[in-house]
Amino acid sequence: MDSPNLEPSLYTVKAVFILDNDGNRLLSKYYDPELYPSMKEQKNFENNVFSKTHKADNEIAFLEGMTIVYKSSIDLFFYVVGSAQENELMLMSVLNCLFDSLTHILRKNVERRCLLDNMEGVFLIVDEIIDGGVILESDPQQVLQKVNYRADENPLTEQSVTQVLQSAKEQIKWSILK
Repeated sequence: MDSPNLEPSLYTVKAVFILDNDGNRLLSKYYDPELYPSMKEQKNFENNVFSKTHKADNEIAFLEGMTIVYKSSIDLFFYVVGSAQENELMLMSVLNCLFDSLTHILRKNVERRCLLDNMEGVFLIVDEIIDGGVILESDPQQVLQKVNYRADENPLTEQSVTQVLQSAKEQIKWSILK
């Protein structure tokens, strides 16, 4: 009789995270609440993964019963985590889609500062590729089309955030004065 853990599942991705070249978290999303429920457990896991992978030339690691695919670029490390039974090719397609989509929106400048300047786009891309651990899309062109992100468009800037806040203040002020 098969173990229930070996049943095929749509919930392919357990976690996605991006670390800088010191192993500090820039982005992380955990899709399995039972995997690493606390922030401390997540950070410990990320530190273990980073220490095992940051000097390795491989693309796949097996750690703590997880299959981890990863890729580095300049001063960033990208990780996609699945269960031990997960198909590495499926996880790799998610990783490649994430990396290619980010390469496009960051105009081939995939490094820490540029990533941090475009975090809203990064989160949109991650959410377009994976929803609750289910792979929605693995084609970067489709992802970019869905997030409607064109290379010639400017991402959300400090100026537009300031304008939104100013507009909200004005609306609140007028609603109070009525």
